[in-house]
Amino acid sequence: MISNQNFFRSVKTLPVDKFIENVLFNKKIGYYTTKIPFGRTGDFLTAPGISNLFSEIIGIWLISAWNTLGKPEKFNIVELGPGDGNLIKILLKTFQQFPEFNKSTNIFLYEKSNLLKKLQKKNINDPKVKWIRNFTSIKKGPVIFFGNEFFDSIPIKQFFRKKNLLLEKYYSLNKKNKINEIYKKASHKDILQIKKFKILNNLKFIEFPKLGLDELNKIIKKISKLEGGLLIIDYGYLTPQNKNTLQSLIKHKRNSLLNNLGKADITSLVNFSLLNEFFIKNNLKVKKIVSQKFFLEKMGIIERANNLSKKMSFKEKTNLYLRLKRLLDTKLMGNLFKVIFTYKFKKNNFLGFE
Repeated sequence: MISNQNFFRSVKTLPVDKFIENVLFNKKIGYYTTKIPFGRTGDFLTAPGISNLFSEIIGIWLISAWNTLGKPEKFNIVELGPGDGNLIKILLKTFQQFPEFNKSTNIFLYEKSNLLKKLQKKNINDPKVKWIRNFTSIKKGPVIFFGNEFFDSIPIKQFFRKKNLLLEKYYSLNKKNKINEIYKKASHKDILQIKKFKILNNLKFIEFPKLGLDELNKIIKKISKLEGGLLIIDYGYLTPQNKNTLQSLIKHKRNSLLNNLGKADITSLVNFSLLNEFFIKNNLKVKKIVSQKFFLEKMGIIERANNLSKKMSFKEKTNLYLRLKRLLDTKLMGNLFKVIFTYKFKKNNFLGFE
């Protein structure tokens, strides 16, 4: 059995984000470095695993973005956290139907986990696809970054406002190997950073994606230099509600956060209003934030399903529409998942948002 000590290493106290980063990415016992989390035998299903229609629609959106960008001869696509590679597999098939577009594309997969990289390489056999750990090799042509359920898996910081004090939440390991929550005065640097965001001003409980914003800064630099944009699809909210959104899943069921460390996934809900504010502060334009239902329907997912269903048996049709329901139903993924697109380009007629 893994001891809690392993996730603290040589220290006894860690801020929430650093502790969760150890739990998820520790090289020997971290969740994403030792476990395949996707699919029915894993802990959760993502949209590409629910229906190929989702991946096809993303493919069509990328082709439409290339059109808006003026059909550049060199066009870079970067998938952030490609999971099992299922999405890219479908994209490659879709792109083959558009020869001019296909010829112009370079595809990069940004993956931190060596275990998942191996899985992706099993699923994808195409010389067009390259795996990267940073963005330095992308030097020419516009670039579109895309992340589905990427941002929610980057650990967050948590703070509590008590009168005029801002306290940061830490996890602490006691002598009995039990983990406790404690609060310490927030660092001056973090206080200054949090104060910059209007959306966080009046909150008593603050979730702050410091590590996530560090990732976004690297992406923004590329977009600002080469033009292009970033499309994020994730579960999250527009209005913060002063509550802890950290959650853990194991075998498709809720798990108590500090149980099964290294064996269960830990994520948080994404604050889309904060992302919106962050992108604008970094001189990028942002399309109106929409729900996954709105975006997929605008991009024609229902018409695509109806066309496909014409040649299907009753059983196949039922399966197709049940999967579609899961993506679009407002009680399921339809409203909980949001879509944001930030970009640097003179035109703004990117599809799916109006």
